[in-house]
Amino acid sequence: MAGPKTPPYYSPTYKKNGANYPSSPHSIRINVYTLAIAFTVLCSIAYLIGRGSISTSPVSNVATSVPCIPLKITSATTAVSKNSSSGTQVDEEGEGAVSDDVKVYPSCDFKFSEYTPCEDPQRSLKFKRDRLIYRERHCPDKTQLLKCRVPAPYGYKKPFKWPKSRDLAWYANVPHKELTVEKAVQNWIRKEGDKFRFPGGGTMFPNGADAYVDDIDKLINLKDGSIRTAIDTGCGVASWGAYLLSRDILAMSFAPRDTHEAQVQFALERGVPALIGVLASKRLPYPSRAFDMAHCSRCLIPWDLYDGAYLMEVDRVLRPGGYWILSGPPIRWRKYFKGWERTRDDLNGEQTRIEEVAKKLCWKKFVEKDDIAIWQKPYNHFQCKEQKKKLMCPAQDYDKAWYTELETCITPLPEVSSDEDVAGGQLEKWPKRLNAIPPRISSGTVKGVTAGSFEKDSQLWQKRVSYYKSVDDKLNQPGRYRNLLDMNANLGGFAANWVDDPVWVMNIVPAEAEVNTLGVIYERGLIGTYQSWCEAMSTYPRTYDLLHADSIFTMYKERCDMEDILLEMDRILRPEGSIIIREDVDILVEVKRIVDGLNWESLIVDHEDGPMEREKLLFAVKTYWTAPANTTTSPRI
Repeated sequence: MAGPKTPPYYSPTYKKNGANYPSSPHSIRINVYTLAIAFTVLCSIAYLIGRGSISTSPVSNVATSVPCIPLKITSATTAVSKNSSSGTQVDEEGEGAVSDDVKVYPSCDFKFSEYTPCEDPQRSLKFKRDRLIYRERHCPDKTQLLKCRVPAPYGYKKPFKWPKSRDLAWYANVPHKELTVEKAVQNWIRKEGDKFRFPGGGTMFPNGADAYVDDIDKLINLKDGSIRTAIDTGCGVASWGAYLLSRDILAMSFAPRDTHEAQVQFALERGVPALIGVLASKRLPYPSRAFDMAHCSRCLIPWDLYDGAYLMEVDRVLRPGGYWILSGPPIRWRKYFKGWERTRDDLNGEQTRIEEVAKKLCWKKFVEKDDIAIWQKPYNHFQCKEQKKKLMCPAQDYDKAWYTELETCITPLPEVSSDEDVAGGQLEKWPKRLNAIPPRISSGTVKGVTAGSFEKDSQLWQKRVSYYKSVDDKLNQPGRYRNLLDMNANLGGFAANWVDDPVWVMNIVPAEAEVNTLGVIYERGLIGTYQSWCEAMSTYPRTYDLLHADSIFTMYKERCDMEDILLEMDRILRPEGSIIIREDVDILVEVKRIVDGLNWESLIVDHEDGPMEREKLLFAVKTYWTAPANTTTSPRI
């Protein structure tokens, strides 16, 4: 099938009919010879520009942004359908034409279509069930890594655009009915034909999540910008976080991969931030003083057990003055104890023990009304003299949270000179805090980062994101992308330039980064997590629309294989999702060879400062393909 004429801009997902997904089962094959001729001409133009013979801006004219390096253009093709009668599927195994010297990565078996390597239910059975340790991250070793591409289910469709996606998802994308039965009376989720509907119900909010958030708003102010980041423990399908988004509050929702199938997968399919996770024996993968608000609605976490270790962990990640909200057992036990099938003494004892732990933490009971109880963390530890003597954790890096053991002690807040001071520094209200100098930087606690370098970084990323949008016009289309992932976020500059778009960005600070900047990202009112890219991410396949990788392969060059990182990127990226990779040109050529074997459409373009810069950018799109039509049974991996 002949390809379309090249548009006036580079757009990896450009289709002749303007659709984001193919309207027929045939995908587009690039005209190799046309590209080869164009490549030669553009190399000549780039050479002349480098000599100063032509004064053309690389942003305004994409011709100047194509690098003059040897590329295997012939392998950057997509497949032709093997089943043209289906009307929905493109090449069931995603096989495209590649050159002989490129390693081709085959499709994995369909049983891996929802594979989460570090939360594999079979591997988890080898670990202790005590304190849910078996549900924590347990990753495969290097010999167990899959060297294949995880398939999408047959019939997979482009997700609904936000905000429609908050309420609807395609059944084919997450083919699980278990929650529609198990949570039917709680109105979490309903199946309607070929779609799921999320009515916004929950165990403790029978009138819907929106009304429940309104009830919280009557108790603490959610409108004045003082609350921007939240964490939802045991989130279900993340309806609480979904309805906070309309109030400009970003919630990091998490739940374990457990008997309630695909909770986190549903959340991400809806376009809501979420991760697979559990409070067990390790710290949550977030820095100290990160969240303005924490929430548990019948999340079934035993807050009163293990000497209060789990509440102490919530205290670690909660910002000074932040709120902890609890609804469900044991709150309002006098009304619900029969329905919860527990005795009055049992529930009363649990609430008493929770109150005692809260007092140890110097929290004050802010309010308890109807089904909701709220505690507030102190703004400092100035008055916590008894706790300072007995319960404070020893000096350490309290932001360290990648495979770090939980401790039964209180994370001390930064010292203050009076009981009116906010430990760690006062934050601006949202949205001013996005661009204000974060307190961690102004206090000099982030190595090598000053107020001046922060402002320069902000200007740099404003320029870079603008350049990205000039190269790929799809980035300018509201609703084209929803879930974004920055694999090496540094100070959060990439994410900061998307706040006016209908997207959210998961900011990753690699565990191997020289400087831990995740606390800065949260102080800006953004969200993120720690991650080592030598391991898989705690998310389901196909949960992100766009991946941004700045110097990732340079960082991991001596640590793990490039192909394994790219295979993980392929796993977590949606069909026809986009990728932007920034690297030195020599590394990027190696990346391009593997990308060709993954059957991504890709093109290397010049740096935003022109062709003389060694750093180049690779823009790519994961091609649309699914498992064969006869694989209709839900996978169990």
